[in-house]
Amino acid sequence: MKLQFERIEPGAGSSFRVLHAKEAEPCRVFWHHHPEYEIVFIPTGQGRRHIGNSIGHYDGGDLVFIGPNLPHLNFSYGHVGDAFEEVVVQLRADFLGEPFLNRPELTAIRRLFERSHTGLLFGATTRLAVTERMMQLSTQTPFERMLTLLQVLQIMATAVDSVPLHADGVRFELNPKEQARIDRICLYVESHYTEPIDIRTVADMANLTVPAFSRYFKRMTHLTFTDFVNEYRVSQAQRLLHSARTISDVGATVGFSNLSHFNKTFRESTGQTPSAYRKGLSD
Repeated sequence: MKLQFERIEPGAGSSFRVLHAKEAEPCRVFWHHHPEYEIVFIPTGQGRRHIGNSIGHYDGGDLVFIGPNLPHLNFSYGHVGDAFEEVVVQLRADFLGEPFLNRPELTAIRRLFERSHTGLLFGATTRLAVTERMMQLSTQTPFERMLTLLQVLQIMATAVDSVPLHADGVRFELNPKEQARIDRICLYVESHYTEPIDIRTVADMANLTVPAFSRYFKRMTHLTFTDFVNEYRVSQAQRLLHSARTISDVGATVGFSNLSHFNKTFRESTGQTPSAYRKGLSD
């Protein structure tokens, strides 16, 4: 399975990102990493958990804290049954400013962040203790959300039922210079995916020749640049396929020059044609 880099942006008016999904994302196997810390809370249900070199199953819900750049699989992949719900919080260590975690009041949370590089699994007691707060996050005001997140982090930091997941604890890190360069490339793709993207333009942004850039990008993301752009376009097409727009219009809107190319690329990425994907939304 290809390891992919995921770019994450905080929500508007917030220093971190909260996602609350009430159904599984269809046909999206996503083995990925990102520099943000991540809390994944599954209120109830059964499924598969794959974090680093730890592969297991959860039954009755799940709560994990994943450290930066620790590869993991989408929790919606391999879930059991029709019902699925998860709350995900993604944040950087400096989400409240560089020195914030050094405050004496946050000693336990700072240690939680340090321990999270192995991935942490919490037991039912802690999961129950954070349930109400985690379920409130997506509907709170930014200030309320900030206070709630600190409470959740403190509960996890002082929990006695956490266990490490990634056995060898090897850190998978990007230095700040490389992270900034990858971010710049991803932002360019996000801003220009609807139009033809010349790899020479992106290589110039990275101060590399085209061959050197191609090697660099494959090494950093385990994807060719073309595959990366196409996967981003497909993800945007999935969003648009929820609307009444024609499939050919959706393909053209996200940057595919012809319908056959769109159908082929969409099927390679998701395992379905766009029409089959749309049909599945209404089944």
